[in-house]
Amino acid sequence: QLQLVESGGGLVQPGGSLRVSCVGSGSTLDNYAIGWFRQAPGKEREGVSCISSSGGRTNYAGAVKGRFTISRDNAKNTVYLQMNSLKPEDTAVYYCAGRTYYSRSTCIVGGDMNYWGKGTLVTVSS
Repeated sequence: QLQLVESGGGLVQPGGSLRVSCVGSGSTLDNYAIGWFRQAPGKEREGVSCISSSGGRTNYAGAVKGRFTISRDNAKNTVYLQMNSLKPEDTAVYYCAGRTYYSRSTCIVGGDMNYWGKGTLVTVSS
């Protein structure tokens, strides 16, 4: 069974950068497509980005495209989300989640996932 743990959240000023990490255990992470989601106070959870199990495909929500970059290091069983040009509206708890697909090239932003981490809080404020 895959377990996921996020880290790297914190307080950052508008325009700043932050990288959050998602470490997998209990199973080989490269069998799984990984997605990043976020939930702001009073709002529903939304998909932010995803990366296929092969690492060859990435997708982004429109609100973060061009500012966020997802990547994976399967040797370290870790997926990263590099967040640049952060805005106050990016403030949320960020979750990583995983699932397997038939194709190693598939990932769907905001798609159904089977395994979830507990989240890390990112606050963008001056």
